[in-house]
Formats: sequence, structure tokens, C-alpha cells
Amino acid sequence: MTRRAVVIGFLLSAFLCGFCFFNDAVIRQTVLVRCFLPVSVYGGLVLFVLCINPLLRRLRRGLALTGRELAVVVALALVACHVPGYGLMQYLTTFLILPHHYARTDVGWRSSGVLDQVPPYMLADVSGDESTVLNGFVQGLGEGTRHMPFSGIPWHGWTRTLGFWLPVVFTLAIACIALAVVVHRQWSDHEHIPYPIAGFAHALLPGPSRAWGPTLRSGLFWLGLLVPLAIHVNNWGAAWFPRYLLRVPLVFDFTSLGEVFPRLVRGGGWILLRPRLVLTVVGFAFFLATDVSLSLGVAPFAYCTIVGALAGVGVAVYGAHLSQGTVGYLHAGAFLSAFLVLVYRGRHYYWSVVRRSVFLSGREEVRPAEAWGGRVFLVACVVLVWQLSTTGLDWQLAFLYVCVAVALLVVVSRVVAETGVFYIYPTFFPCALLGGLLGFQALGSQAMLLMLIITSVLVVNPSEALMPFAVHANKLISLNGMKIGRAALLAAAVLAVGVAVALPATLYWQYDRGGLTTGHGWIIHTVPRLAFNEAVRVKYQLEAQGTLERAEALSGWERFAHISPSGPHLAAFGITFALVVLFSAARSRFARWPLHPVLFLVLGTWQSRILAPSFLLGWVVKSAVTRYGGHRAYQRLKALMIGLIAGEMLAGVLFIIFGAIYYLVTGEPPIVYNVLPI
Repeated sequence: MTRRAVVIGFLLSAFLCGFCFFNDAVIRQTVLVRCFLPVSVYGGLVLFVLCINPLLRRLRRGLALTGRELAVVVALALVACHVPGYGLMQYLTTFLILPHHYARTDVGWRSSGVLDQVPPYMLADVSGDESTVLNGFVQGLGEGTRHMPFSGIPWHGWTRTLGFWLPVVFTLAIACIALAVVVHRQWSDHEHIPYPIAGFAHALLPGPSRAWGPTLRSGLFWLGLLVPLAIHVNNWGAAWFPRYLLRVPLVFDFTSLGEVFPRLVRGGGWILLRPRLVLTVVGFAFFLATDVSLSLGVAPFAYCTIVGALAGVGVAVYGAHLSQGTVGYLHAGAFLSAFLVLVYRGRHYYWSVVRRSVFLSGREEVRPAEAWGGRVFLVACVVLVWQLSTTGLDWQLAFLYVCVAVALLVVVSRVVAETGVFYIYPTFFPCALLGGLLGFQALGSQAMLLMLIITSVLVVNPSEALMPFAVHANKLISLNGMKIGRAALLAAAVLAVGVAVALPATLYWQYDRGGLTTGHGWIIHTVPRLAFNEAVRVKYQLEAQGTLERAEALSGWERFAHISPSGPHLAAFGITFALVVLFSAARSRFARWPLHPVLFLVLGTWQSRILAPSFLLGWVVKSAVTRYGGHRAYQRLKALMIGLIAGEMLAGVLFIIFGAIYYLVTGEPPIVYNVLPI
């Protein structure tokens, strides 16, 4: 790792963290991150490798970056992508202050006193200067085109709550970075999972001479790049000038077939009848095992059909509240089962890491970075449990919460690394799972409220969680022959710099333009209310059952003597738990087993419904190529598929650059055009 690469990586990370909120929420154009395939990073890599690096090489050979240097830059930028968007910052600030705003109008909150149950340091302090701290956030302090000064951020309302939450956030982040180091060798070397996203980035990197690698010298790569680039440039132009240009259709309407498939439509699968062609997904599917791409393609079709059939006989899968309905427990059962399967497969390696972490010998070789990763992870988890218990949450519940959260993040990381599914959103929260399996009579409304608040800050949106970014950064570093231990230390430093840049930048634009103006519906209206609405509902439910006082009086181990799990929720959890184990065992024992257990990890989420048709198309393409063209045709067409992905990424970053310039020149937001369906 050269000093130049590290400096550029930090500067790029700081730029992403400082520019992201302005780009996404003020300009409201093509988003910078939003998923595990950030257009800003991978599109920027394509642009740099194809255009900028060759120019630098012509000026002076030493100016151009080598492949190893670019790998470091991309790895650091990927870690930083967790900070400014939906992974952390855009939820953090809105959640910490908007409950005060909604409490002024919500009768249920006032009558139940739910806001008074929250420790004061867990929310922003609006008591001393409500007009500036709260009303300024809601309405904005800027006037028309006149922006407020940067010094106008009312930090006095935020220092107390940030003093609590930032250490918690950093502790979880350190645990994720350390765990990514621990699992790397098991996943990469022992299980040989494909890492299609990291493989795509590695294929673009220049060779030792700083010239283009073999992939970029292939004519098929350029054909693959130019087709999606031309399509998106045309469609982007049609969005600007609809009278002069015709869009190339990427969405196909088959909704008239809804009458033929009523169960599919009734189960929420109507979007599957309006499939969108995502060439990036087709490209990634080409690099996957056929059972993986087939499973990702059929999962939402099967799920929505089954849900529609159940709805036809009066069985509702979806519920009106967070802890009602069975869909979240279906996901939870699948995720926890997949986590245990992963632990079982690597049990010898992981046990050796645990033993070396506590300075004992193990059966397998454990590298120093892995041993230190294990130590840091264990210490961070202990610290995180302690931090959560200081809120009034029993340490036993804090421990269970951390275990479920870690399992969630590990499985999301594995799904992205193994399948290339860059847009994934599990529909269960650790707090809701514990509420359904332990029962609200054992938890009480106060403990439930605390876990809901913790969820709203730490894991409310796993679609930009840190660990999958760290896992891919480690893979890219190792593909280029560098050690991941030092990269992990740099990742922790990047996070610190990223938060230091993103926090004031985000708060500035929220106070300048108004938090309700710059935020999106789910962020500003749903998440700040979610925890408190659910806590109020649980409180009234226990009160109606006459068990509220007893539930609130329980603590520690006493709660586990009053466990009363919900039968339907427990059944839903058990079904997918068993199916993942069954499919995992069948896939290991039968070479021709057609489906992968990832089928139950994506089920029928909105994200899986959007991507499924393209995964099916990718499965068809790969199956046809391998069947009729053989191994040689498959190897030749790899460059074409990399070009398809690169073309969409390049189009996206070009639109971001143009949109920013257009806004700076005209003061008007550009036309929104996202190359990926996010």
C-alpha cells in the first residue's frame, strides 16, 4: 500500500461523505450509494481506468495509478459508503430529533407518556431552544436562495445525544470490520465463494505496467460497455427532451396477465408482471452458479404465489404492526438458520480463531490478523452489550440483541458476496424477533421501546450496512496480493474521518433546507414514529390483558421464566429455519440439486421482485452458453458481461457529474435518472 493510494482513498472517502447528502437530498439526482454497488465508486473506477489513468500515463508514467493502488482507493471508499447515506447518517439525525416533532400532535404518544420513557440522552435536546433546535430542523433556517451560515448549526441540542450514540455506532462498526477480517479466509479460500462484485472491480484494474488489463483490451468488453451506455444516455436524454427522443424500453408491461395469475397478484407480485431489464444483474448472474441465479429468479414468484393462495383462504402473512404478521419471522428463521449453517461449515476454522483470540492453540493455522480480528470482535461485542445495558436494558436482552444483529449482518454480507445481490433488505428487526419469540408479557413495553430505538439507529436499513462493504474491500485487497490486517486499521480510520465530515454536512443541509424537505417519506415519516407507535401498541395491549404492571416489574433472568411466544410467529420462524437447513444439506449432498437456500433469504421482498426477472434472464443466458458453446464460449463471454456492468456504472457516474454541474450553473435540480432500480 503506497502512501499516495492511502491519501487518495481518504480524500475520496471524505468527498463522498461530504457530498452525498447534498447530492441525494438537495439536488435529488442519481444517488451516490443506496446499495452495495455504489455507482459513485464503481462508475468512478470505470471512468478513471478508461479515461483519466491513460492520460496520466501519457503525461508521465509514474503519475498513473497501479492496480494495487486503485484497489486500496476503492476499498477505502467502499467502507466510507456506509456513513453518509441510508447506512447511518440520513437515519441518525432525523430519528434523534423528529420524535419531538411528532409528539406535539400525536394524542396516543402524549396520553401514554411514551416519550418520557426514553432516557434523555437517547434523543436530541430541544428543551433549551426548541424554536432553533427543533423548529429550525423541521422548517429550515435558510431563507429562499439565501443559505444559513455554517456556524448556525445548533450543536448545543446535539452534543449530549451524539456523545452517547457515536461511541455505540463506532463500537458496532469496529466489530463489523474485525469480523470481516475473521470470515475472509473461510469464505474466500476454504469455501471459494465467487465475490462477483469484487471480481468485477478487479477485472478493471490495470496491470503492473499501469496499462489496461486483458479484459479492457477485449472487443467484447467494449461492445458490452457501449450498448448499456448508449441505451441509458438515450433514455436520460429522453427524460430531458421527451419531444425529441424516444426511450429504449427497459420496463415491459405484462400486467394484463394478472387475470391469469390471480394468486401472484394477490400475494403482492404485480411488480413481477412489469419486469425491468437490469443489465448489471444479467452480467453478475453470468458469473454465478446456475442454482444461485435460478433461486434468485424464482424466489419472489414462488413466495407471492404462496402468499396469494394463503390470502385466498383468509390467512394473512402481512400485519399492520411491526411485530404482527408472519413475513418478518419467515425472514428471521431463514437468516438465523443460514447463520448457523455458515458457522457449522467453518466450525473448525472459527473455533481455532476463538482459541487463538484468547491466546490458546488451535487445530488449524490462524494468521495474526485473524487472531487480532477475533480479539477485537469479542471485546467490541462485550463493550456493545455494556453500552446498550446503560440505557436501562437488561444485559441479557442486550446480549441477545447483539447476537441477532451480528447474525443479520453476517448473512447479508454472505448473500452479497456469494450472489452479487447488491440490493437486499431483510424484513425483520432484532427487536421484533425477540418480541415475537419471547412474548411481550416477558419483555414489557419499556424494554421493547429501548430495543426499537436501538434498532432505528443501528440496523434499521441493512441495505447499506458496513460489514458487506468491508467484506468486499477485503476481497479486493487480497486479490491484489496485499494483507487485509492493515486495510482493517485504515478502514476504522476512514470511518472516523467519514463521520467527522458527514455529520456536520448532513446537519447543515437539514437545518438550511429543512429536515422534512430534504428527507424521504420512509426516513422522515415512518422510522421516527416506528419505535414509539409500536411501544404504545404493546403497552395498551398489555394493559388490556391486565399484565402491564407484572411485565414492567420483570427484569434479568425473571423474564425468561415468563416466556410466552406467539404460536403463528414461532411456526413461521420454524418453517424457514428448517427449510434452509434442508436445502443446505441437499445442496451439499446432491450434485444436481437445483435450488440454493438463498431462495428463503430473499423471499418476496420488494428488492428481490425488482431484480428477479434479470436474474432469470442471466440464468437462461449462462445455461444456453454453457450448454451449446461449452467452457471456451463461457470464458470468452466473461468480458462481454463485465462490459455490461461497466457500461451501466459509467452511465450513472456521468449523470452524477452532469447533474452537479447543472445545479451549480443554473441553481435548479437536474432530471432524476437512476441507472439501477433503487
